[in-house]
Amino acid sequence: MIRYLFVLTTFVITLMLPFCRKECNPPVADKIPHYDTIFNDIRVDNYYWLRERSSQRVIDYLNDENRYTDWVMKDTRRLQKKLFKELKKYLKEDKQSVPSKNGDYYYYIKYEKGKQYPIYCRKRGSIDAEEQVYLDVNKLAKGKKYCRVASVTLSPDQRYIAFLIDTTGREMYYLRLKDIGSNRFLRESIPNVYYGVAWGSDGKTLFYTTLDSTLRPYRVYRHIVGDDFKNDNLIYQENDGKFYVSVRRSRSGEYIFIELNSQVTSEVYFLKANSTTNNLKLIKKREYGIEYYISHNGDYFYITTNKNAMNFKVVKAPVNDPSEKNWTDFIKHDSLKMIYNVYPFRNFLVIDYREDGLRKLKVMNLVSGSEYNIPSNEEVYTMSFGENYEYNTPMLRYIYNSLITPRAVYDFNTETGEAILRKVDEIPGYDSRNYKTERIWVKARDGVRIPVSLLYKKSYKKDGNHSCYLYGYGSYGSVIDPRFSSNRLPLLDRGFLYAIAHIRGGGALGRSWYLKGKLLKKKNTFYDFIDVAEYLINNNYTSKDKLVISGGSAGGLLMGAVVNFRPDLFKVVIAKVPFVDVLNTMLDQTIPLTVIEYDEWGSPNEEPYYWYIKSYSPYDNVTNQEYPNILVTAGLYDPRVQYWEPAKWVAKLRAMKKDNNLLLLKTNMNAGHFGHSGRYDYLKDIAFEYAFIFKILNIK
Repeated sequence: MIRYLFVLTTFVITLMLPFCRKECNPPVADKIPHYDTIFNDIRVDNYYWLRERSSQRVIDYLNDENRYTDWVMKDTRRLQKKLFKELKKYLKEDKQSVPSKNGDYYYYIKYEKGKQYPIYCRKRGSIDAEEQVYLDVNKLAKGKKYCRVASVTLSPDQRYIAFLIDTTGREMYYLRLKDIGSNRFLRESIPNVYYGVAWGSDGKTLFYTTLDSTLRPYRVYRHIVGDDFKNDNLIYQENDGKFYVSVRRSRSGEYIFIELNSQVTSEVYFLKANSTTNNLKLIKKREYGIEYYISHNGDYFYITTNKNAMNFKVVKAPVNDPSEKNWTDFIKHDSLKMIYNVYPFRNFLVIDYREDGLRKLKVMNLVSGSEYNIPSNEEVYTMSFGENYEYNTPMLRYIYNSLITPRAVYDFNTETGEAILRKVDEIPGYDSRNYKTERIWVKARDGVRIPVSLLYKKSYKKDGNHSCYLYGYGSYGSVIDPRFSSNRLPLLDRGFLYAIAHIRGGGALGRSWYLKGKLLKKKNTFYDFIDVAEYLINNNYTSKDKLVISGGSAGGLLMGAVVNFRPDLFKVVIAKVPFVDVLNTMLDQTIPLTVIEYDEWGSPNEEPYYWYIKSYSPYDNVTNQEYPNILVTAGLYDPRVQYWEPAKWVAKLRAMKKDNNLLLLKTNMNAGHFGHSGRYDYLKDIAFEYAFIFKILNIK
């Protein structure tokens, strides 16, 4: 019997050997040297060939990596299912947004149980009236592996909607139109359109932008409903590759704005929304380093600008001649407050700004001259402008949440000062009283204090025995605001500390915070993150063996840089669609976003920037050392971070690292930068990530 079992086992193993050789061993990418020389520096890229998207060899390699990842993670399949169910239980599957009034109609979005995508609805006259579904994304997505709808925009007479649809993840949208009244899609299907469309006053004219070969929005067209789009009138074309163009309608409904933006410079044209000509008028000619953004109210444009104001100020200019000579200060510059936007209503303005690292809203009454902040009863929170269709109203809708407070919708009466709570997102099984949030300040190596947001269950103890999930981004002046997410609960409920490092390169403490972490000061971003991690370890918030770090896109660059600098500091690294091949990408002007990004990273065609970028670019600085356990994700159709950046990085790490820690690459072969488009599929991605973490940390 024993001999029989031995023979049988040997036979099974023999049958499995070909499978195991392919599935059980990490793929080894071929080394095919590709040479580049600049500034007398010869660089050899052994994995340049992975850029060949149409090559079957590349697809086979990505599939091999996916198979290897599946094989390594097969012992977590039950855990992934459990985590998915756990994440899903916090998701109220049948829910709808608070209806927003627009003329005679109330508009809202709902989700139905078991369906992946939103359903757009409205009711006429009353929220108790009969429901009209005017766009069901689930029907549009039927039979598609990916479907994302954006820029759903009503015509002024509320007869039509325009919307954009992407079914690849490449962010090359089709513009579609629908007659809501007849529930009929119109024949228009305009390709290669980017975010943002704007309706003219007549409800039949539509303005939209299209992309060039590098996926840069560069043209604005005027379309008439029912016409062949091939005959659409080109009204603007931007030829400078550093600038992208967008189009929008003012909140007042009176103007169309065509906005040109690079990373640090703006230019805006306008025309009347009821104009039948292409007679564009310029607000202010572009001036390098000067940004400005336009709002309209009555006889004036309100212009938010950094001209002589690092944190931005607001100026007023008459609509009949808004040139710079007629600008007068309306809100003066304040070095402690960063102004983002002005939202005009007929009788008041809403100022969206940041102070002490917190996003706030201020109301300025244009009749009485009074001004006041929307109040909050929490120390750390986030406020944002809500769905406000109507212009001539005293009511302001805003969104409030914090790390422990689910998203809440308020209607604020600007005449009485009363804030009316309309809805708090229902999180089944969640009790905010079980959790706590705080903000600490960490001194960086150069003496600068870094704000860090902390979130944990009240049972957490600062004894060094708890796992920590440390998140960072630190680029473009973006801020990871303290907002609620039920997706963190599986971590918190297992004793994790969740931390957000508001490092330089982001905008947590104003414009100067951003400027101190970009271009030739970019390494401050990485050093800040390392210093925060060391602080958390040295002060018993966590330990090296329990520290997980995570970041995506430019935050993935952060992950790649810090593991090269201090691989000993982290146990697990989650690098989502990471921008890790910085030098090669910034030298290739055919790649989307490259030229636009020169003002963020610097152009490596200039020698100082070349050497500086090369000194931190993660792909270029992989060395023969031990690395932590790393999970890397990519999207085959990602236009922002091309799939080959994470693929090349993983291939090089595999060839050079000196440890036996896990290194996995998971490429979504049917999506782009943002992963799966469906809400349930997205949760499966998170469950996979958490399963990887728990596997490494041995959390059952």
